[in-house]
Amino acid sequence: AIWGEDKSIDQLKRVSEEVLAKKEVVFITRINKEKASHLLDIYKEARFYEEANCLIIGENFNKFSTNKRVAIVSGGSSDLAVTLEAKLSLEIYGVSCQTFIDVGVAGLHRLLNQIEEINKYDVLIVCAGMEGALATVIGGLLPQPIIAVPVSVGYGVSKNGETALNSMLSSCAPGITVMNIDNGYGAAMAALRIIKMIS
Repeated sequence: AIWGEDKSIDQLKRVSEEVLAKKEVVFITRINKEKASHLLDIYKEARFYEEANCLIIGENFNKFSTNKRVAIVSGGSSDLAVTLEAKLSLEIYGVSCQTFIDVGVAGLHRLLNQIEEINKYDVLIVCAGMEGALATVIGGLLPQPIIAVPVSVGYGVSKNGETALNSMLSSCAPGITVMNIDNGYGAAMAALRIIKMIS
């Protein structure tokens, strides 16, 4: 993966050329529409996912052969970019995943309505902002490996995701893995490591 946010268009073009020359897929995260449009002009096969702020060029020929599935659960639509970043990261590797959007603890019935379906998945990625309680709640209900992603959403003392991060790190549901703030890609890679071990 290529971090797109702090790279210039020329840097992104150069790195993309190097990756494609190795016959590998280019996956750029945190890329804005302006930078993406320049690359789309150069690489006609490129695909830009604006809601995820991600761009993909080429095809990954090193996909996993697995029947394990990942559920990506998020508290609200404000978590969508992080959720979709994780989803795209998994799909590049051929891992089947499903998103469950807007099932946060502010309306607990929404989660409870989906919990049986979520329980059918082998690994769970949970994205949440504000106080980040969703990962703890799911950890208290389900036994699967849980990868928690704090999201930089919330008022005041939420501090751009720091409160959610601290909450997830302090979770009373044991065994939850916690990523850094907004790191959907990192969560997907953690899920891949787990899947490789249990497949």
